[in-house]
Amino acid sequence: MSILHRIAQKETWEAFYECKLNDAHLSLTESLELKRFIEKELYRPTVDRVLAGGSFSVPVKKEISKIGKQKKRVVYTFKRNENLILKLLTHLLVREYDYLFSPNLYSFRVNSGVKKAIRKITRTHGIDNYYSYKIDISNYFNSIDIEHMLDILKDVFANDKELYAFSQELLCNPYVKTGKNIIEEKKGVMAGTPIAVFFSNLYLTELDRCFDNRDDIIYCRYSDDIIVFARNRETLEEAKAIIFKHIHNKGLTVNREKEVTTLPGEEWTFLGFSYHNGIIDVSHISKEKLKGKMRRKARTLIRWKNRKGKEDNMAVRAFIKRFNKKLYDSDDPNETNWSRWYFPLINTDKSLKELDAYMQECLRYTASETHTKARFNYRYAQMKALGYRSLVNEWYKWIKNEAKP
Repeated sequence: MSILHRIAQKETWEAFYECKLNDAHLSLTESLELKRFIEKELYRPTVDRVLAGGSFSVPVKKEISKIGKQKKRVVYTFKRNENLILKLLTHLLVREYDYLFSPNLYSFRVNSGVKKAIRKITRTHGIDNYYSYKIDISNYFNSIDIEHMLDILKDVFANDKELYAFSQELLCNPYVKTGKNIIEEKKGVMAGTPIAVFFSNLYLTELDRCFDNRDDIIYCRYSDDIIVFARNRETLEEAKAIIFKHIHNKGLTVNREKEVTTLPGEEWTFLGFSYHNGIIDVSHISKEKLKGKMRRKARTLIRWKNRKGKEDNMAVRAFIKRFNKKLYDSDDPNETNWSRWYFPLINTDKSLKELDAYMQECLRYTASETHTKARFNYRYAQMKALGYRSLVNEWYKWIKNEAKP
């Protein structure tokens, strides 16, 4: 039976819902929405249309500003019902076809992820004496060549013709909606759509497999981020040549701005983490990104406060609420919970102290609108009373809870 027929069964949706309840990124709002969607079988009209050979609607193209850069990130989205169906389909695909992936692929998989990747690298004996090379593939999802992708899918879905036909229709539809217009464009596997993560894993499996049985090379891929380690420069250059050959053959390009080579003993970064002489911390770039968000939020709230005539505490409370969500309990399904990403892996509070100090500075600025000594009239106790949570304190609480039997 095709996987497409399984998404027509209510028990499949109910099992999906139970699984999602254990998802740390699922908010209460999302949970209730999904529950209602399943109970009322709102998926059925779209699923029936797909099983009858019909297609999805034209995806909507959106451009999202990248912080600190003029270039925008392009993402795509389908209608709500179609998007939920793709989420379930992706949920099934990543489980049904996980056997195809190499152990050195860590993105969007069950029982894998950033924790495994960082731990694999940092627990390698003598890692401080390795050379490293890190790259980022430019606009990966939207640059994937559809002909290459369909060749891979034809082989993978050889026993599921209906699933292949659906994937072909989804990927080959040249139309997108932008504003009020419908245009034609190449859009790869459409970043932002749930199923894109499965396609992106598949697309470079041949490259991943090149390093499966290499004891002299450590290779890790997380979607479009790749890092390799070798004991000597010659082996590292060999690994780089293999990577570039595969990337070129797949019609992809490397983002030269993010290409980094390190020598033994030097700090390296990967997936938002930095490593140096046994110390795992939040990378400098990740810290600066978070600081930038705090700085911009403070300025926005000051303008709001003055425009609306609001009290200082109301602006401070709004700042705290925003970053408590981002850092500890995000409601945004497209945002990774910051603390769940970093807390399990870092082994120092150095960056957390720096971020705490910066957040408190932003809170004082939000209240006082000055960087003079007068800002210290706004006390730490006032921040705490409005819900401020220190990253350092929260990290040590997390460590204490993890140590419990």
